[in-house]
Amino acid sequence: MTMDNPSLYAERASTEISSALAGVTRADVVVIGAGITGCSAALHLAESGRDVVVLDTHEVGWGASGRNGGQVNPGLKMPPEQVVRDFGEERGARLVEAAWGAPDLVFELIGRHGIACEAVRGGTIRAATAMGQLGALWDLTGQCETRGGAVAWLDEAAMAARTGTRVYVGGMIDARGGQVDPLAYTRGLARAAVRAGARFFGGTRVRSVVRDGGMWRVGGEAGEVIARSVVVATNGYSGPLWEGLRRSVIPVFSAVVASAPLPSDVRGRILAGREVLYELGEITTYYRIDAAGRLLMGGRSASRALRGVEAFPYLVRRAEGLWPDLHGMAWTHGWNGQLALTLDHYPHWHQPAAGLLGCVGYNGRGVAMATVLGRDIARVLAGAEPLFPVTGVRPVRLHFGWRAGVAAGIAWGRVKDRLAR
Repeated sequence: MTMDNPSLYAERASTEISSALAGVTRADVVVIGAGITGCSAALHLAESGRDVVVLDTHEVGWGASGRNGGQVNPGLKMPPEQVVRDFGEERGARLVEAAWGAPDLVFELIGRHGIACEAVRGGTIRAATAMGQLGALWDLTGQCETRGGAVAWLDEAAMAARTGTRVYVGGMIDARGGQVDPLAYTRGLARAAVRAGARFFGGTRVRSVVRDGGMWRVGGEAGEVIARSVVVATNGYSGPLWEGLRRSVIPVFSAVVASAPLPSDVRGRILAGREVLYELGEITTYYRIDAAGRLLMGGRSASRALRGVEAFPYLVRRAEGLWPDLHGMAWTHGWNGQLALTLDHYPHWHQPAAGLLGCVGYNGRGVAMATVLGRDIARVLAGAEPLFPVTGVRPVRLHFGWRAGVAAGIAWGRVKDRLAR
């Protein structure tokens, strides 16, 4: 395993792709990026009979797909009624159904392909940390219920019973959510794609994407793929290959720390139903208990690659603040990774030229939405209309200052969270 991915997941994973691309290869579709989007696209394309090649600078799941908190959450950042207002009645309704039902596809693929990734569907809890958040959360609960969502309101006592802490003033649980080991899930998608006929090449940095007549030539250091279509699935790790795409999203680092397996009495009080939880507000934390009984606590990180528990002391402090009896508990792993935010908080779908397309910007909801949009890529290449409207690539103004902007945004977010209380 590449040692610059220091996650708990990587420590226990086996290498899936190691050989680099060499020579000239032909395919129907070449996918750049072996994260969840790319692996889902490859799987669905291969199952439809397409000849698919997937290229990645590193290995399957090296980026955010294999480093995230492992939460399979339904929905988008915006509530259903806002989605319909933003995209219109017909398309908005399709997006709501696809986004809030996205975990269905994740767990269906896990079952159908026998993916061993510690999958549990215990539900997603959206937790209110301040009274000022309750109105919007109550409204969201009603909107989900109106659309047939398996949601339930949790009052302060119910939240305490579920979480083992009295910090939360209310919440909503959505039974459609769940959890996975995200690296094992991503690699499971890749293995399923290989069984369906897809070819994966790791250690292959793409240097050029050039239109040549009716075909695309995708060049690496020592090889080239000639294909009818190119899918760019690099999301938060988009680089200079497509400069405008890179500058159309804001890179944000998120970190996770993992405890040693908790004692059984403590484990039984924190999300005993194997729910996952994320807090509402501007700058918050999210967490779950994994199959080994470890607490995985995640949140925002400094905007650079870091590793080790000592790099993220605020996450340990947050855990000890929620559950004081965790003081003195051993923490064994800490890591971070880079995700992509968009200014409108929606994923963006781009098709700047015939046969060239890409999706970016999952805004922290990538496990479920990237799976769905990977399938959508396969459908679009077969002639269907994409879920999200095709938009031009719009670079974020003053993108060169994104690190300072993110730092300022985090500071202001913390102020707003304090004021909301």
